[in-house]
Amino acid sequence: MAVDMESNGLYAYQEQVCLIQISIPNDQSRPVAPRPAALQVTDYIVDPLRVRDLDGLGRLMADPKIEKVFHAAEYDILSIKRDFGCEFHNLFDTMLAARILGWQHLGLASILEQEYGVELDKRFQRANWGRRPLLPAQISYARLDTHFLLTLRDRLEEELQAKGRLHEARESFARLTTVTPTCRPFDPDDFWQLLNGRRQLSPQQNAVLRQLTIFRDQEAQRRNRPAFKVFGNQTLIELAEALPHYPDELQGIHGMSAGQIRRYGRQLIEVIRQGLRAKPPAPPPKQCRPPEAVIDRYDALHNWRKERARLRGVESDVICAKDALWELAHKCPKTAQELRAIDSLADWQRDRYGSEILGIIEETRKSR
Repeated sequence: MAVDMESNGLYAYQEQVCLIQISIPNDQSRPVAPRPAALQVTDYIVDPLRVRDLDGLGRLMADPKIEKVFHAAEYDILSIKRDFGCEFHNLFDTMLAARILGWQHLGLASILEQEYGVELDKRFQRANWGRRPLLPAQISYARLDTHFLLTLRDRLEEELQAKGRLHEARESFARLTTVTPTCRPFDPDDFWQLLNGRRQLSPQQNAVLRQLTIFRDQEAQRRNRPAFKVFGNQTLIELAEALPHYPDELQGIHGMSAGQIRRYGRQLIEVIRQGLRAKPPAPPPKQCRPPEAVIDRYDALHNWRKERARLRGVESDVICAKDALWELAHKCPKTAQELRAIDSLADWQRDRYGSEILGIIEETRKSR
């Protein structure tokens, strides 16, 4: 079965799954064999805002005998797990398969147009899927997200098999089923991330920025909107820099239109005053720089990964994730047994690249 979902993350404070699309082959009794180029499927649209009991969906997602075909599965799996508590077994991700094969076009819209001559209506790429009723054109757009996935899946599996990459793909798909959603509540001290090292504010300006961030989150909750649609980060930073004392001084601040000033002007001035009276927040602890030996190993592994990816014609993270490079650099395995303790490496990576990785680590050790 092919699966996709639509959410309202661009329109609500707390994102939720608003639509689930499922496509299944018409002939469920057919033998396991290559499907025709134009597989006949039946498309289903499920409205989870109306259908409250979705236990059946959970049973389907968890059933190891039924393969679930997604395109770019991670976000969908995280969202479905978050909202419905589903577990996943037996997955095929067509975008991940295309990346493993080095396809140039990875977006579903591009693949559908190139492979099947189907153009998705771009009007609905950023639609509010939480609004009802849905337009007939929205339903048509949504069903196309899964209608061709089973045919695409078969083509990709055949190419993976021919290139000896199917085992690699299967391991990568299985890892995707284990991703876990994190529902982290708002933290006012996250305002430091807005600066991201690009801006230097005084301690009192930092206190103002923190108060502005709190106000934005409260207003986003009240209006049930994403925080960035209340005020953008650049607006908050410029407010903290300028420290206006009167509403008419808000003119010229990025994002502060006449409407925004009418709506929030007096409140913002009061929030800024609160920040000027508040105790400056303590800056986050600085991250320690890794030892030079670790950095040397990471750089050597990074260069190896880049060259391996170039020779294979894929993106570098298909060869090995950045987190795995850092784990290797820190733990410095010297034997195949120690390499098996690197959790961020898959079995296929140890089998295919293990000796190369150990050789690079040994070379960097000798060169110091």
